[in-house]
Amino acid sequence: MYSICRVVMALKAVLSSGRALSLQSQPSWLLGFSRFSSKSDIYISKVGIPEFLNGVGKGVEAHVQKLETEIGDFQKLLVTRTLKLKKLGLPCKHRKLILKYTHKYRLGLWRPRVEVEQVKS
Repeated sequence: MYSICRVVMALKAVLSSGRALSLQSQPSWLLGFSRFSSKSDIYISKVGIPEFLNGVGKGVEAHVQKLETEIGDFQKLLVTRTLKLKKLGLPCKHRKLILKYTHKYRLGLWRPRVEVEQVKS
């Protein structure tokens, strides 16, 4: 408990003095702290309705044709409400998934990834 208080007090002192921490003054375990994952994610640069629904998965990709003909544009899908999806005949589970992932996409928390097929030798 005592060491945590000392660390908090030291951080307050550094922040209040306006000095920035240099890389040499940081502990070695803190330098790699920003990297949480060792694998890099490859995201699709241009996202349309088919790429989005394939990225969601879980059976939602079966509605690609219906949503492309009725909604047409990916930007319109991002603002589509549940009643519109219900009128198109999508099951409740799929509507929930689409609405959940469109919300995450709008906030910038999720993007569909490129599926890289591994070559077997």
